[in-house]
Amino acid sequence: MYKGKRILALIPARGGSKGIKNKNIINLNGHPLVSYSIKAAQGSKYIDDIIVSTDSEEIANVSRKYGANIPFMRPAELATDQARSIDVVLHAIKSLDEAENYFDILVMLQCTQPLTRANDIDQAIETFFEKGMSGLVSVSPVEEHPLLMRKMDKDGTLESLLGENSTCRRQDFKIYYKVNGCIYINQIGELSSDTSFNDNPVGFVMDVSHSVDIHEMKDLHLAEYYLHLKEN
Repeated sequence: MYKGKRILALIPARGGSKGIKNKNIINLNGHPLVSYSIKAAQGSKYIDDIIVSTDSEEIANVSRKYGANIPFMRPAELATDQARSIDVVLHAIKSLDEAENYFDILVMLQCTQPLTRANDIDQAIETFFEKGMSGLVSVSPVEEHPLLMRKMDKDGTLESLLGENSTCRRQDFKIYYKVNGCIYINQIGELSSDTSFNDNPVGFVMDVSHSVDIHEMKDLHLAEYYLHLKEN
């Protein structure tokens, strides 16, 4: 709880995955992937409950082992590639409300972001409240600068993505950020089917080393590299 508000950490983790089979429970440095988000939420000073939304009994059992709650199973129609995050969240909130387990604030954590730390979560929550409880999304500085990116038409003609002159020293480049998918925070009472988490207006800046998104095996190896750096 923070400032009198009950805070829910919700971790979506469906069973199907195309890039890496059983991705959400794949081994990362001796632990299943989903366990990292659970551990980060457990380390938070403010999280009141940690729930994993899944359609998979295997993921549910692994999540329980690491201390998360599974008060409901996600229906199959919300576990497809086409299912929207907001629909998964609204199902979770409705299920909790029906059990008279009410929360004020949603902190959604992606289990494909295993390097998010408890301190990142707590600082994001504090920032969310400082900014008037407007929706918050975590971001990281881009590594490939958009000033050097181009669109190409059918004839091969290039057009600047930003429409700015790129004759500029690299050290003078403006800083741009990308949504890194680690942390989303919203007031539960303001959620609707039109909510777009990636468009939350308040940005919380995270270090690139905390922001590895696991889609392919190379991402898993990069996460292992950062975990080894942390340990050493």
